[in-house]
Amino acid sequence: MRILIADDDPQLLRALRITLTSKGYEIVTAADGLSAMNAAVDSRPDVFLLDLGMPGLDGLEVIQGIRGWSEAPILVVSGRAGTADKVEALDAGADDYITKPFSVEELLARVRALTRRLPQQEAASPVVSLGAVVVDLAARSAIDTAGGSRDQIRLTPTEWSMLEVLVRKVGKLVTRQTLLTQIWGTEHAKDTGYLRLYMSQLRKKLEPDPGRPRYLLTEAGMGYRLLLDE
Repeated sequence: MRILIADDDPQLLRALRITLTSKGYEIVTAADGLSAMNAAVDSRPDVFLLDLGMPGLDGLEVIQGIRGWSEAPILVVSGRAGTADKVEALDAGADDYITKPFSVEELLARVRALTRRLPQQEAASPVVSLGAVVVDLAARSAIDTAGGSRDQIRLTPTEWSMLEVLVRKVGKLVTRQTLLTQIWGTEHAKDTGYLRLYMSQLRKKLEPDPGRPRYLLTEAGMGYRLLLDE
């Protein structure tokens, strides 16, 4: 099990590396946000432990960047104890949050809780039905089965990326910021015109009546939600 720890405190990095290595984890460390992103791409960790207040890219930007391509659990380890900071980190894509100072026992317990979820994540290959349209994320296919046919629906890479985020969060609100940062990056976090354009295209390809969407729903002022038939 490989864990990436990103923090600008060298003493904490060393202590966590020693502690977690003694528990059998393989540890990769980074001292700033940019190094964390590079290390994440190179080492493909199973779990992330991230500080928020790092130089260069801050922790939120790192979380958003990671969530563009990875579903690996993210535990924020931060000295920021405010509720707003915790909510912002969790909304950005973190799975858990622990404040400094913390006990080693609590940190280990949270890491164990996150790693218990990994087998389910690795095994999951969501297949969902939007009426007659069957979407298989593992096969990257969308098949129209109306009338007994099996017609392939062609989706662009961006349409696939947007649909995949919604399928993996089926039934849940996905904020506009989450979609924008995961698909286009943090520099486009306010470019909501992209979302309207691609959502319109997805509805034309996947909805029975694009003008009255049944599955790909807009939550006004917030984002989008994928709902399936009961």
